[in-house]
Amino acid sequence: SRLQKMLPPKHLGADCNMDSGDTTWIIVSTALVLGMSPALAFFEAGMLRSKHSLSIISQAFAGNALLSVMWLLFGYTLCFGPSINGLIGAPSHLLWIDVRYDQCGPHAKNIPAALFALFQMMFASITPLLMTGSFAERLRWDCFLAFTVLWELLVYYPVCHWIWGGGFLGAWGVKDFAGGIVIHVSAGVGALVVALYIGRRKDFHLYHGEFPPSNLPLAGIGTALLWMGWFGFNGGSALQAGNIAVSAVVSTHIAACFSASVWLILSMIYHRPAATGIFNGVLAGLAGITAASGWISTQATIFIGITCGFVSYYGIRLSKARLHVDDALDVHMIHGATGAVGAVLLGVFGRRESEGVSSFEVHFHTSWTQFGMQVVGVFIVGLYAGVVTWLLLRILENQFGKLTHDEERQQAGLDWVDHGEVAYHRLAVLPPGKQGLAEEYSTISEDLQLPMEDEYFRKNAAIMQEESGTESDKLLNLARQGKGRVGYGL
Repeated sequence: SRLQKMLPPKHLGADCNMDSGDTTWIIVSTALVLGMSPALAFFEAGMLRSKHSLSIISQAFAGNALLSVMWLLFGYTLCFGPSINGLIGAPSHLLWIDVRYDQCGPHAKNIPAALFALFQMMFASITPLLMTGSFAERLRWDCFLAFTVLWELLVYYPVCHWIWGGGFLGAWGVKDFAGGIVIHVSAGVGALVVALYIGRRKDFHLYHGEFPPSNLPLAGIGTALLWMGWFGFNGGSALQAGNIAVSAVVSTHIAACFSASVWLILSMIYHRPAATGIFNGVLAGLAGITAASGWISTQATIFIGITCGFVSYYGIRLSKARLHVDDALDVHMIHGATGAVGAVLLGVFGRRESEGVSSFEVHFHTSWTQFGMQVVGVFIVGLYAGVVTWLLLRILENQFGKLTHDEERQQAGLDWVDHGEVAYHRLAVLPPGKQGLAEEYSTISEDLQLPMEDEYFRKNAAIMQEESGTESDKLLNLARQGKGRVGYGL
């Protein structure tokens, strides 16, 4: 009939080998990865100042919903539809047309096509949200929405297709098990470009870029949930409940532990074993092992975890203390640099696997050729993500004007400025005696004084002394005199 001619051809069931155990594992993994978006929100909210907590949480939840809608409408087909010259997918699965529940798709022969699409939706939803930790406390809400939508469309969708969806990088031999290049390199480079483009926050030098976190227990909860969710992130990428999934889960945990141990030891050498350092060490190991997790040995995992720990720790010291890059939560190092390290080292430690049902399963012997292809993949994706991110920011700036709130509104807090809400009603969000915005936001209590940050300065005195001589003593005296007053959460 005419209607049948309009519909795309159905998948051939003869090529499928549907397995209930594999299907169950991918459903569980999908739920675990979905939980990583609110976990990311909790981590970032706890690591940032309290007056921006709801802003970052709102970005995560709103972004997750909006990006999921985009994936259903056209994202899936642009990433995993039939390839158009290796660059982008064809629009044959718009609205998930022919993405069936009772048949498999071309990318996973053992699970329903709709489950594969749903699992990949979780990856597509969280990737742009990783960058929220870079531009936190500054970016206007309308600019955030526009940037997130356009970045997903112009960066994530093409890169995903290039490596996972049958594009030219995958055809060349670039390998990425669970997103070290597709997700962490692209988002990490994008985060760096945004941080450089929009500039530093007020008082960046006062804190040497490390503004005091508002709620470390909340950040710890977020880290724990991310750690747990990463088991589904990497383990689910095997697309089967077998030995590859076990390898991915084991590698995920081991890399996180060794990276966190590196951060712990270095923190104890330089100052104190800060909780924030342990959190960052865990995340650095998790991001670093993502590209290789299912395809390397336990011993290689140890090496990658340790390497990612050192790279992220000293990379952040260089970036913030020396280069003064205001990436609020160091996304470009915790995710970008470690993701690149893990992807490249896959070319060194990757091992041949047995035949499986997943098209994601790779069969290769480690060689200089594979190492070179990994470097090429990281370079192309990083360069593309960086250039497109910069162009998007330029376009949005021409359209919206200044991308960030002015200093007065940033000082008031994005929670109230953008959303008319506050996370902690017992904390003053405006500095005492502030005029202008103080009248506009008079519903927030201003009679409560926030604690001075003497303890923060004392705790970091060694680092500050090392980097700026007697400047730390001057800053501490200013704080005690009220001239450099900055309370926790401000």
